[in-house]
Amino acid sequence: MDVFHPTRQETQQKQLALSLLKTPKSIKSTKHLRSIHLILLRTGLHRSSFAVGNFITCCANLGLMNYAHQLFDQMPQPNSFVWNTIIRGFQQNHEPKHALELFHRMRAEPFGPDCFTYPFVIRSCTELMESYRGKCIHGLLFKVGFELDTFIGTSLIEFYGGFGDTNAARRVFDELPVKDKVAWTVMLSSCVSKCSDLEDARKMFDRMPGKDLVAWNIMIFQYIKAGDVHSAYALFTLAPVKDLLMYNTVLGGYARQGEVDTMVKFFHDMPVKDLVSWNTVIGGLVRDKRVKEAMNRFHEMLSDNESPNEITLVSILSACAQVGALDTGRWLHSYIDRNNHGSNVVVGTALVDMYSKCGDLESAEYVFNKLQNPDVVAWNAMIMGFSMNGQSKTTLKLFTRMKMETVVPNEITILGVLCACVHAGFVNEGREVFNSMVKDLGLAPKVEHYGCMVDLLGRAGLLDEAYELIQAMPMEPHTGVWGALLGACKLHKNVELAEIAIQHLNELEHEDGGYLTMMSNIYANAGRWDDVARTRDMMRQKGVDKLRGCSSIEVNGEIHEFGAEEKIHPRVKEIHEMIDEITSRLRTAGYVASRNEVFFDVDDEEKDKALLYHSEKMAVAFGLIATTKGTVIRVVKNLRICGDCHAVMKLISKTFEREIVIRDRSRFHHFKNGCCSCGDYW
Repeated sequence: MDVFHPTRQETQQKQLALSLLKTPKSIKSTKHLRSIHLILLRTGLHRSSFAVGNFITCCANLGLMNYAHQLFDQMPQPNSFVWNTIIRGFQQNHEPKHALELFHRMRAEPFGPDCFTYPFVIRSCTELMESYRGKCIHGLLFKVGFELDTFIGTSLIEFYGGFGDTNAARRVFDELPVKDKVAWTVMLSSCVSKCSDLEDARKMFDRMPGKDLVAWNIMIFQYIKAGDVHSAYALFTLAPVKDLLMYNTVLGGYARQGEVDTMVKFFHDMPVKDLVSWNTVIGGLVRDKRVKEAMNRFHEMLSDNESPNEITLVSILSACAQVGALDTGRWLHSYIDRNNHGSNVVVGTALVDMYSKCGDLESAEYVFNKLQNPDVVAWNAMIMGFSMNGQSKTTLKLFTRMKMETVVPNEITILGVLCACVHAGFVNEGREVFNSMVKDLGLAPKVEHYGCMVDLLGRAGLLDEAYELIQAMPMEPHTGVWGALLGACKLHKNVELAEIAIQHLNELEHEDGGYLTMMSNIYANAGRWDDVARTRDMMRQKGVDKLRGCSSIEVNGEIHEFGAEEKIHPRVKEIHEMIDEITSRLRTAGYVASRNEVFFDVDDEEKDKALLYHSEKMAVAFGLIATTKGTVIRVVKNLRICGDCHAVMKLISKTFEREIVIRDRSRFHHFKNGCCSCGDYW
């Protein structure tokens, strides 16, 4: 009888294959895996449970579970090690159904599942959110005597915690004879899965022996999640060892709660910072509208050799958009192009938004047209850009192009198009777009869409139709809807309908005194002085006042902010001298102040003075003295521009030969050669 003797080469291949299979992570590619499989077949190792089990682990690491399954099915009698390995592979590759199918097949084997099988089976039930099946497997554990195993018990705690059943998780935990660090940590995570269990979680945390960094981070994070940043910080100070994750968690807590000064101090004191730290502090400053500080942090970040990512760039571009910092935004754009971030659609969309909100539509359109496969968010940014800049016809054309390119509009798209119709008085087009929401797109109009339609109809003088639309709304109208009607009533001097609108606004307990101020002006224009006095008394009783006007302008990369009658700016004397010069030129041009923009109980001289020092006039005056001739003056205002300021800006643009761009809270006004892009319809 012949005896088979493997060649030296086959022996070496066999030893190499076994050596590689002992370290599955060393196998990096499918090609490498197939060559090892070939060796297994040549040397007979495909019948070895050790070799096949480790080969399956390699497949699992590469996500090739179908390949592993084929090899498994070819084994005549896989042992429990091989069964457990393939069940674990499917579970860890997020294919829990296959894991459970194999588990039920394994139960028919003579040896059956063991204590290494059940943790993966229970986790599969958790991933599938199959509570009933998980409980059945828990019951099965009592029959086979594995219910007190620490690893299985830990999986059960995780299972019950995943369903929010902390009582069941606690019963399993309490019954475990041996509780290792993992069991304690999983039980702690189960307790904090609901904010209502935070107190119990703290008690468990305090009892926990040998707390590691994971446990400290879990507890601190849960305080942050519950909005209790002060308890989180108190626990943070007690931690014997602090890692970067812990620092970032507390930093993020201060940012979430709007405690920006504390956030900045905490950031400054951090021994080590990473990209998450920088993004958190920059994002917190941007949300708090501290744009200059955010920009300073960004430059510090670059100096610290920390490369920004998509989140950083979007935050900083958002900051530029807030205050109209076009020069800074252009520098960022060049930085983005130099560092190959320009192909990112999210960053590209943020650039479109920034340019649009800075009034530079040409650059916004240039960036948009370069985007590869822009999504609906990018289209919306461009549509909103044209809309807010008064390019209503272009907005409608872009909307048509969007639909032709099979990008499905959403609620925000329609809102942008309706705003464009409002700004141009396109009543028929607005009606058509509004009606198409349900008919063509299957979108239910929201309160904001109704607000646009009320504004559109009201500005066009169709006040009765606007009021009928409000009454037909399927939801409760909010302050924006009634405010739009009130504004239209002021424009068209309809006192009766204005009284209905202000009654609803008062019922909604709106704290912005601007609506009561508007109502006071409506009464004043109608000569109803007793009603004016009553409205002013109401404002005093409510303790409300008109929101303070504020305007900002960027000069040489620095943001300058102005309030009405600004007196603290370092160049205030020059600004006031420029306002005197503006006043002189305007008088020569025949300008007469529109005094109905000021409260009636102020004399004419005081009214004229108050109008002269509106925040946008202060900002434009500064722009005239701080920039060279021919430079476009760009101003961002937090309120709607008043009629007097609008008339003045037209005259300034002509007499000083300067283009002025003002963004108020609803749209842009581009003033050039004595005309405004809005066509005096705003």
